[in-house]
Amino acid sequence: MNVMLDWYEGFGGARLALHRMGEGRPLVMLHGLFSSAEMNWIKWGHARLLAEAGFECLMPDLRAHGESAAPHDPADYPEDVLALDLAALVDHLGLDDFDLCGFSLGSRTSVRAIVRGMRPRRLVLGGMGLQGLAGWTRRQAFFTDAIDRCETVKHGDPAYYAVQFMKSMKVDRVAARLLLTTFADTEPAALGAVAMPTAVICGDEDRDNGDPVALTAALPDAVHKVVPGTHMTSVTKPELGRAIRDFLIG
Repeated sequence: MNVMLDWYEGFGGARLALHRMGEGRPLVMLHGLFSSAEMNWIKWGHARLLAEAGFECLMPDLRAHGESAAPHDPADYPEDVLALDLAALVDHLGLDDFDLCGFSLGSRTSVRAIVRGMRPRRLVLGGMGLQGLAGWTRRQAFFTDAIDRCETVKHGDPAYYAVQFMKSMKVDRVAARLLLTTFADTEPAALGAVAMPTAVICGDEDRDNGDPVALTAALPDAVHKVVPGTHMTSVTKPELGRAIRDFLIG
Protein backbone atom coordinates (compact mmCIF):
# COMPACT_ATOMS: atom_id res chain seq x y z
CA MET A 1 0.00 0.00 0.00
CA ASN A 2 1.52 3.28 -1.12
CA VAL A 3 1.98 6.49 0.86
CA MET A 4 1.12 9.72 -0.93
CA LEU A 5 2.71 13.04 -0.01
CA ASP A 6 0.54 16.15 0.01
CA TRP A 7 1.04 19.69 1.29
CA TYR A 8 -1.08 22.25 3.13
CA GLU A 9 -0.69 25.67 4.70
CA GLY A 10 -0.50 25.89 8.45
CA PHE A 11 -0.53 28.96 10.69
CA GLY A 12 1.11 31.94 9.00
CA GLY A 13 1.26 30.12 5.66
CA ALA A 14 3.88 27.57 6.77
CA ARG A 15 4.26 24.77 4.20
CA LEU A 16 3.48 21.54 6.02
CA ALA A 17 3.76 17.96 4.78
CA LEU A 18 0.90 15.47 4.88
CA HIS A 19 1.42 11.74 4.34
CA ARG A 20 -1.68 9.78 3.28
CA MET A 21 -2.33 6.06 3.20
CA GLY A 22 -5.52 4.09 2.60
CA GLU A 23 -9.12 4.89 1.83
CA GLY A 24 -12.12 5.06 4.10
CA ARG A 25 -12.90 6.77 7.39
CA PRO A 26 -10.55 9.75 7.98
CA LEU A 27 -8.07 9.23 10.81
CA VAL A 28 -5.69 12.10 11.62
CA MET A 29 -2.50 10.80 13.26
CA LEU A 30 -0.04 13.11 15.05
CA HIS A 31 3.50 11.97 15.86
CA GLY A 32 5.70 12.66 18.87
CA LEU A 33 8.41 15.20 19.63
CA PHE A 34 11.50 15.06 17.37
CA SER A 35 9.80 12.27 15.36
CA SER A 36 7.86 12.30 12.08
CA ALA A 37 4.92 10.60 10.39
CA GLU A 38 7.33 8.16 8.78
CA MET A 39 9.05 7.22 12.03
CA ASN A 40 5.98 7.15 14.28
CA TRP A 41 3.30 5.64 12.07
CA ILE A 42 4.62 4.32 8.75
CA LYS A 43 7.94 2.58 9.48
CA TRP A 44 6.56 0.18 12.10
CA GLY A 45 3.41 -0.75 10.16
CA HIS A 46 0.76 1.03 12.23
CA ALA A 47 -0.56 3.08 9.30
CA ARG A 48 -0.74 0.02 7.04
CA LEU A 49 -2.64 -1.93 9.69
CA LEU A 50 -5.14 0.89 10.12
CA ALA A 51 -5.49 1.42 6.37
CA GLU A 52 -6.22 -2.28 5.95
CA ALA A 53 -8.91 -1.90 8.64
CA GLY A 54 -10.72 0.71 6.52
CA PHE A 55 -9.18 4.03 7.57
CA GLU A 56 -7.61 6.79 5.51
CA CYS A 57 -4.53 7.60 7.58
CA LEU A 58 -3.80 11.35 7.40
CA MET A 59 -0.37 11.87 8.93
CA PRO A 60 1.12 15.37 8.99
CA ASP A 61 4.72 16.14 9.82
CA LEU A 62 4.30 18.69 12.58
CA ARG A 63 5.88 22.12 12.23
CA ALA A 64 9.68 21.91 12.74
CA HIS A 65 9.59 18.14 12.11
CA GLY A 66 10.06 15.80 9.17
CA GLU A 67 9.52 17.39 5.77
CA SER A 68 7.50 20.33 7.10
CA ALA A 69 8.72 23.90 7.37
CA ALA A 70 10.95 24.78 10.32
CA PRO A 71 10.91 28.59 10.41
CA HIS A 72 13.30 30.52 12.66
CA ASP A 73 11.11 33.59 13.19
CA PRO A 74 9.62 33.65 16.73
CA ALA A 75 6.46 35.17 15.24
CA ASP A 76 5.79 31.77 13.65
CA TYR A 77 5.49 30.18 17.09
CA PRO A 78 2.50 31.58 19.01
CA GLU A 79 0.99 29.61 21.88
CA ASP A 80 -0.74 26.42 20.70
CA VAL A 81 0.68 26.78 17.18
CA LEU A 82 0.47 23.02 16.59
CA ALA A 83 -3.24 23.08 17.48
CA LEU A 84 -3.63 25.96 15.02
CA ASP A 85 -1.82 23.90 12.37
CA LEU A 86 -4.12 20.95 13.10
CA ALA A 87 -7.20 23.16 12.68
CA ALA A 88 -5.75 24.32 9.35
CA LEU A 89 -5.34 20.71 8.25
CA VAL A 90 -8.93 19.82 9.17
CA ASP A 91 -10.14 22.87 7.24
CA HIS A 92 -7.88 22.04 4.27
CA LEU A 93 -9.32 18.54 4.05
CA GLY A 94 -12.90 19.63 4.76
CA LEU A 95 -13.26 17.12 7.58
CA ASP A 96 -16.40 17.16 9.70
CA ASP A 97 -16.51 13.50 10.82
CA PHE A 98 -13.13 11.99 11.65
CA ASP A 99 -11.09 10.27 14.33
CA LEU A 100 -7.95 11.70 15.94
CA CYS A 101 -4.90 9.85 17.24
CA GLY A 102 -1.75 11.25 18.82
CA PHE A 103 1.40 9.99 20.45
CA SER A 104 3.19 12.04 23.14
CA LEU A 105 3.47 15.54 21.61
CA GLY A 106 0.72 14.46 19.21
CA SER A 107 -1.48 13.64 22.20
CA ARG A 108 -0.79 17.04 23.78
CA THR A 109 -1.63 18.71 20.47
CA SER A 110 -4.85 16.72 20.14
CA VAL A 111 -6.03 17.72 23.61
CA ARG A 112 -5.18 21.37 23.01
CA ALA A 113 -7.16 21.31 19.75
CA ILE A 114 -10.16 19.78 21.51
CA VAL A 115 -9.99 22.36 24.32
CA ARG A 116 -10.08 24.97 21.54
CA GLY A 117 -13.25 23.44 20.06
CA MET A 118 -12.29 20.55 17.75
CA ARG A 119 -14.65 17.56 18.00
CA PRO A 120 -13.40 14.26 16.57
CA ARG A 121 -15.69 11.23 16.85
CA ARG A 122 -13.11 9.16 18.79
CA LEU A 123 -9.73 10.05 20.26
CA VAL A 124 -6.56 8.08 20.97
CA LEU A 125 -3.97 9.51 23.37
CA GLY A 126 -0.76 7.49 23.13
CA GLY A 127 2.26 7.84 25.40
CA MET A 128 0.50 10.33 27.66
CA GLY A 129 -0.29 10.68 31.35
CA LEU A 130 -2.01 13.38 33.35
CA GLN A 131 1.21 15.20 34.26
CA GLY A 132 2.23 15.41 30.61
CA LEU A 133 -0.79 17.63 29.97
CA ALA A 134 -0.89 19.67 33.15
CA GLY A 135 2.80 19.90 34.06
CA TRP A 136 4.73 20.70 30.92
CA THR A 137 7.31 22.95 32.62
CA ARG A 138 9.52 20.08 33.79
CA ARG A 139 9.50 18.33 30.40
CA GLN A 140 10.08 21.61 28.58
CA ALA A 141 13.16 22.30 30.71
CA PHE A 142 14.49 18.80 30.02
CA PHE A 143 14.17 19.09 26.25
CA THR A 144 15.42 22.68 26.10
CA ASP A 145 18.49 21.61 28.05
CA ALA A 146 18.98 18.66 25.67
CA ILE A 147 18.90 21.01 22.69
CA ASP A 148 21.28 23.49 24.30
CA ARG A 149 23.80 20.78 25.26
CA CYS A 150 23.32 18.68 22.14
CA GLU A 151 27.00 18.64 21.12
CA THR A 152 28.38 17.82 24.56
CA VAL A 153 25.97 15.22 25.97
CA LYS A 154 27.72 11.89 26.65
CA HIS A 155 26.43 8.37 27.24
CA GLY A 156 25.03 8.10 30.76
CA ASP A 157 23.60 11.61 30.71
CA PRO A 158 19.79 11.61 31.25
CA ALA A 159 19.45 13.55 27.98
CA TYR A 160 21.58 11.13 25.95
CA TYR A 161 18.83 9.17 24.22
CA ALA A 162 16.76 12.27 23.45
CA VAL A 163 19.83 13.88 21.90
CA GLN A 164 20.69 10.78 19.87
CA PHE A 165 17.12 10.57 18.56
CA MET A 166 17.11 14.29 17.73
CA LYS A 167 20.37 13.88 15.80
CA SER A 168 19.18 10.79 13.95
CA MET A 169 16.04 12.65 12.88
CA LYS A 170 18.08 15.68 11.75
CA VAL A 171 15.92 18.02 13.83
CA ASP A 172 16.40 21.74 13.26
CA ARG A 173 17.37 22.68 16.81
CA VAL A 174 16.63 26.41 16.44
CA ALA A 175 13.09 25.69 15.27
CA ALA A 176 12.57 22.94 17.85
CA ARG A 177 13.64 25.24 20.66
CA LEU A 178 11.15 27.87 19.52
CA LEU A 179 8.43 25.23 19.28
CA LEU A 180 8.99 24.12 22.87
CA THR A 181 7.88 27.55 24.09
CA THR A 182 4.43 27.23 22.49
CA PHE A 183 2.95 24.38 24.52
CA ALA A 184 0.19 25.44 26.89
CA ASP A 185 -0.74 23.35 29.92
CA THR A 186 -4.16 21.73 30.16
CA GLU A 187 -5.32 21.62 33.75
CA PRO A 188 -7.48 18.67 34.89
CA ALA A 189 -10.52 20.95 35.23
CA ALA A 190 -10.37 21.68 31.50
CA LEU A 191 -10.41 18.01 30.51
CA GLY A 192 -14.21 17.95 30.58
CA ALA A 193 -14.00 19.22 27.00
CA VAL A 194 -12.49 15.87 26.02
CA ALA A 195 -15.92 14.26 26.15
CA MET A 196 -15.69 11.90 23.16
CA PRO A 197 -14.81 8.22 23.67
CA THR A 198 -11.05 8.15 24.31
CA ALA A 199 -8.39 5.47 24.61
CA VAL A 200 -5.32 6.25 26.71
CA ILE A 201 -2.71 3.83 25.35
CA CYS A 202 0.65 3.63 27.10
CA GLY A 203 3.61 1.26 27.30
CA ASP A 204 3.84 -0.84 30.44
CA GLU A 205 7.22 0.79 31.16
CA ASP A 206 6.27 4.29 30.01
CA ARG A 207 5.74 7.00 32.58
CA ASP A 208 7.63 9.76 30.74
CA ASN A 209 4.48 11.90 30.64
CA GLY A 210 3.12 10.84 34.00
CA ASP A 211 0.37 8.43 35.01
CA PRO A 212 -1.95 7.19 32.23
CA VAL A 213 -4.35 5.74 34.81
CA ALA A 214 -4.79 9.18 36.38
CA LEU A 215 -5.38 10.68 32.93
CA THR A 216 -7.99 8.03 32.15
CA ALA A 217 -9.78 8.80 35.41
CA ALA A 218 -9.76 12.54 34.66
CA LEU A 219 -11.50 12.12 31.30
CA PRO A 220 -15.30 11.80 31.03
CA ASP A 221 -15.36 8.74 28.73
CA ALA A 222 -11.97 7.01 28.62
CA VAL A 223 -10.44 3.54 28.75
CA HIS A 224 -6.84 2.67 29.58
CA LYS A 225 -5.00 0.20 27.33
CA VAL A 226 -1.53 -1.16 28.05
CA VAL A 227 0.97 -2.15 25.35
CA PRO A 228 4.55 -3.39 25.76
CA GLY A 229 7.50 -1.04 25.97
CA THR A 230 8.94 2.24 27.14
CA HIS A 231 8.10 5.66 25.75
CA MET A 232 10.61 5.11 22.94
CA THR A 233 10.09 1.40 22.25
CA SER A 234 6.29 1.11 22.48
CA VAL A 235 6.06 2.86 19.10
CA THR A 236 8.01 0.01 17.51
CA LYS A 237 5.65 -2.72 18.76
CA PRO A 238 2.75 -4.07 16.65
CA GLU A 239 0.57 -4.06 19.75
CA LEU A 240 0.33 -0.26 19.55
CA GLY A 241 -1.26 -0.31 16.10
CA ARG A 242 -3.57 -3.16 17.08
CA ALA A 243 -4.73 -1.34 20.21
CA ILE A 244 -5.51 1.79 18.18
CA ARG A 245 -7.38 -0.23 15.55
CA ASP A 246 -9.41 -2.26 18.03
CA PHE A 247 -10.54 0.85 19.90
CA LEU A 248 -11.49 2.80 16.79
CA ILE A 249 -13.53 -0.01 15.24
CA GLY A 250 -15.01 -1.20 18.55
